[in-house]
Amino acid sequence: MTARPIRVFGDPVLKTVCDPVGAIDDGIRSLVRDLVDSVELPGRAGVAAPQIGVAVRAFSYNVDGDVGYILDPVLEVSGEPVPTGEGCLSVPGLWHDTPRHPWARVTGRNLSGEQIVIEGEGLLAQALQHECDHLDGMLYLDRLPKDVRRQAMREVRESDWF
Repeated sequence: MTARPIRVFGDPVLKTVCDPVGAIDDGIRSLVRDLVDSVELPGRAGVAAPQIGVAVRAFSYNVDGDVGYILDPVLEVSGEPVPTGEGCLSVPGLWHDTPRHPWARVTGRNLSGEQIVIEGEGLLAQALQHECDHLDGMLYLDRLPKDVRRQAMREVRESDWF
């Protein structure tokens, strides 16, 4: 098992728009194994490649016992965003209501190059949106209303990990 360390707020890779995966080779297969191993640790709903230092469009998820991954996901959402309690491994210890759509779908591919679709509501929809944000160089803090974001940034500066 190779659960990789999670990069935290301030690491430039977290603000990087990720490149497409491209050819599926041994490096990508190894990355997927590491993503899945990293998301299987307790309390994790998703891990995006930039969170383990790799700026490519891939993430793993672990929602209600369903563990998987997707390469080059394209996100589709439905419904009006609602404030949803959210945290992030890259911003440890913080939790804020974040506007998220109630339904989401990602279309991408697996390691065999076959198209796959993951869709759902609730926590799965939230995780899909959250992880796709990481691939676009966004943290959930970027989605917070201005006054809440200001408070969250204060909390980051006062944290023992920053």
